[in-house]
Amino acid sequence: MTKPAPHLLTLVLLTALSVLTLNMFLPALPAMREAFGVSDAVIGRSISLYMMAAAVLQLLLGPLSDRVGRRPVILGLLTLYVLASVLCLLAQDITLFLIARTGQAVAVGGGILASAVVRDMYDDRLAAAKLSLIASAMAIAPMLAPMLGGLLEAAFGWRSVFVTYALLGAGLLLWCLRDLGETHAPGPGRRLQVGALLRARLFWAYVGVQALGVGTFYMFLTGAPFVAADVFGLEPAQIGIALGSTTAGFMAGAAVSARLVQRLGPMRLILVGRVLPILGLGAAFLYYADGGALVLPLFLSTVTVGIGNGLSLANANAGALSVRPDLAGSASGLSGAVALGLGAGLSWLTTAVLGEGATPEGLLLLMLGTLGLALAMAVAAAVWEQDETGVSKPKTP
Repeated sequence: MTKPAPHLLTLVLLTALSVLTLNMFLPALPAMREAFGVSDAVIGRSISLYMMAAAVLQLLLGPLSDRVGRRPVILGLLTLYVLASVLCLLAQDITLFLIARTGQAVAVGGGILASAVVRDMYDDRLAAAKLSLIASAMAIAPMLAPMLGGLLEAAFGWRSVFVTYALLGAGLLLWCLRDLGETHAPGPGRRLQVGALLRARLFWAYVGVQALGVGTFYMFLTGAPFVAADVFGLEPAQIGIALGSTTAGFMAGAAVSARLVQRLGPMRLILVGRVLPILGLGAAFLYYADGGALVLPLFLSTVTVGIGNGLSLANANAGALSVRPDLAGSASGLSGAVALGLGAGLSWLTTAVLGEGATPEGLLLLMLGTLGLALAMAVAAAVWEQDETGVSKPKTP
């Protein structure tokens, strides 16, 4: 390494940029629609095109970083991000704006490669602990980013959001030039064997745990507003507060995971994280099936979804990256793309099923089915890990 390994703060900031880029501009969408003189559907492409590009990039950037190293890929992505943000800021027509906005999807590389860097630097349980710390810190970003975007738009107009994006990207680029050392420098002529990763059943078990956990969260975000409004008559502000219940639970679960993973091991926390929300949602389902009419049990039960994800997702991610540590970038990109695609599919399923009439029982049953599959994948990972190692992995000193 020509530079020291990056500080954990650097990896948090790289992950934060991907989250901020996704949702900080959302409150400015109505003003942007008026400025460009387009319909809701057209300005909405700034979200759909971004998500599509992010999914493709996750498949490409991980393997690229395995081949050429983490540092050059990250620095290149940040440079492109700043250019795309400036183009968004200067765009006078919707076509240029949508092209530039799609280009901002390179921010997704920050989160992917931050996970790969963690796996480069740490083994097994310590990697899981560091990923849990990053996840715990990052749980705040989805709550604060839309609020910041709304304040910027109200005070300075929608273009100020993209000024902020450009400044954040430039600042992070300068910081990474100083702090981001190479953690994975392939030797000359090294060939990647991604096929070996694709054939590893243990990798897919961990990916299943992670993707189904994320998918359950997307199902909640998609279906809960309809249930809250149609069944319980909640106002938009109340719905927003209620939707934060899973985020609060996630922060708590991730913090507990970071403290306990080296003592208990990732697999125990993954299994607890998959069982706990099944118990919570199951109890709420029985309550509503018996005629219960209060809204509180619904959102108390979904807190357990957040806690369960906090306990399991970072550990499942670390497990997926540990199957082939030399291909950690490829593993991170592939698992992220699967989670994004499955989350989109489960969101569509939730809308389709609840579209004819949203009920708490219907939403809870959908989420329970997904969580049941996640538990099955967790059990498979535990069994296959034993099969491949013969014994449980030793504790990291």
